[in-house]
Amino acid sequence: MKTSISFALIFVAALASGASAQAKAQASVRPNPNTAAKPSAPKPPPPAPNTRKPVAAAVPAAPAADTAPKVLINREIFQYDGDGRRDPFVSLLTTSDLRPLLNDLKLVAVAFDPRGQNSVAVLRDVTSKTQYKVKVGQAIGRMRVAAIQEKAVIFTIEEFGYSRQELLPIQPPDSSKMRVRQ
Repeated sequence: MKTSISFALIFVAALASGASAQAKAQASVRPNPNTAAKPSAPKPPPPAPNTRKPVAAAVPAAPAADTAPKVLINREIFQYDGDGRRDPFVSLLTTSDLRPLLNDLKLVAVAFDPRGQNSVAVLRDVTSKTQYKVKVGQAIGRMRVAAIQEKAVIFTIEEFGYSRQELLPIQPPDSSKMRVRQ
């Protein structure tokens, strides 16, 4: 709250100094009404033309120095330390943290360990053709692998503060599709 008030005060001060500088510039351009009414003195006759060549070239005039006061605006920069969480300042539409969804995944193979420690499942994203090799506890998008069974993978999905478990079974091969042998 204090930072927004201080930023507002700095902004108002900058606008006020800019407005006063503009008013001074406009006042210097306007003719003084007291001097405009006085008759001017007769002008002296123009000097006789000089027929000699100049010795040195004319030196260009230096640009006028900027006398306007400089305005310094301090801007706060925020850095988010997520500790493994999603950055709330990044748009959800451009991140891949939400992908893949459970509907996009297909369980291709399972290397099952009966003790349950070294089981590995191979998943394929049907939309992007990306392949994932996952173990128990590994996260994919919003899903975490809870368990790997002989013919299925159980995911824990956390959405909107609630968690649920979903089962992804191995799909049997489609017998209606014929593979071409090479």
